[in-house]
Amino acid sequence: MPSARTYDKTPARIVLRWHLQHGLSAIPKSVRASRIKENFDVFGFSLFPAEVAAIDALDTGARGGPDPQLVDTAMFPVTVEN
Repeated sequence: MPSARTYDKTPARIVLRWHLQHGLSAIPKSVRASRIKENFDVFGFSLFPAEVAAIDALDTGARGGPDPQLVDTAMFPVTVEN
């Protein structure tokens, strides 16, 4: 399993790098300028294939939230005021 310390990166940057190596789009969210800058620091290193595979193996197939196909306004009845 890759260690963020091995790369001197945050765990979040390791996950962002994993997304990029799979050709996936990642849209990290932060309001802190320092964190936004950190999130761009994912291009100067690559994970080894075994490390990518170790992260891939973490997927158990269990959903962590509601099925996107079933989400509707009845499930989340929130009104946003203008």
